[in-house]
Amino acid sequence: MTDIKFAAIGINHSHIYGQVECLKRAGAQFVAFHAVEDDLAAAFAEKFPEARRVAEAREILEDPSIAVITTAAIPADRAAISIAAMRHGKDVLSDKPGMTTFAQLAEIKQVQAETGRIYSVIYSEHFEVRATVEAGNLIAQGAIGQVINTVGLGPHAIRNNQRPDWFFERARYGGILCDIGSHQFEQFLFFSGAMDAEISSASVANRAHPDRPGLQDVGDVHMKTATTSGYVRVDWFTPAGLPTWGDGRLTILGTEGYIELRKYIDIAGHPGENHLFIVNQDGPRHIDCSEVDLPFGRQFLDDVRNRTETAMPQERCFNAMKLALTAQEMAERGTEWAQ
Repeated sequence: MTDIKFAAIGINHSHIYGQVECLKRAGAQFVAFHAVEDDLAAAFAEKFPEARRVAEAREILEDPSIAVITTAAIPADRAAISIAAMRHGKDVLSDKPGMTTFAQLAEIKQVQAETGRIYSVIYSEHFEVRATVEAGNLIAQGAIGQVINTVGLGPHAIRNNQRPDWFFERARYGGILCDIGSHQFEQFLFFSGAMDAEISSASVANRAHPDRPGLQDVGDVHMKTATTSGYVRVDWFTPAGLPTWGDGRLTILGTEGYIELRKYIDIAGHPGENHLFIVNQDGPRHIDCSEVDLPFGRQFLDDVRNRTETAMPQERCFNAMKLALTAQEMAERGTEWAQ
């Protein structure tokens, strides 16, 4: 399989543009997409004219020349698309969250085991952020010793007038910890060098949007492995004055130093994105990561060809979402959120 063809089913979240670019950059051919929304499809087709729009998803699923399905459908709908794809012999690259319920997770795991297909979630705040990739490279080289704690901050801009109705419906987006928090759980496992972890505490709230009762605008989590502890906060409170969608940060504490990432902006500091600050026995320094290689797409396509798990272990992919769902359930226990 030297020329891998892929298609998209469900383009509701703009992450689909990054997913397509990731696979194209790695050498795959984008050949088709299915979307029921004409407005979304028009903009998408203008960006990717090489891919034909098909009227029914089954046209993609039943095409034996298509090896990979990518989806950024409404979060609650992603599991069904992924399951159908695997049952039709396709490998899957989903946007996060890959699913919104434990039942969906269980079914995806069952179908993946039965079919032997690859089910992957592109946790873009890791795999598509050069500073995060470089932090992994440095830690693998022993730059800060053994990782013992992480603090991940994932603020986002809500921009209500640009968000579709499903974004504010708890049952459809899955809750803030399941949705944007899932990025953080995967990174915690990755930097901890662990396949699983334990959620110690979790909370969610709607602090400032009473007109949107289904929205959770802030959430936080404490978690741990046998060797590492971690804290995560995600929210929808990026101020209007910030010139990007969120001031995403990650601090990684090791036994011999620490790393801080300013992923999308270094406020009142260095221009651009992908800033890494490291302090260890060599002193403090800033690393511009704007030219760091992003290997995920190539590794994923190699996994499709060779049936391997180099891009991300299947177990970590599943357990990141298990942690997200566990934290979401813990945070909501005893609370009825508007649907």
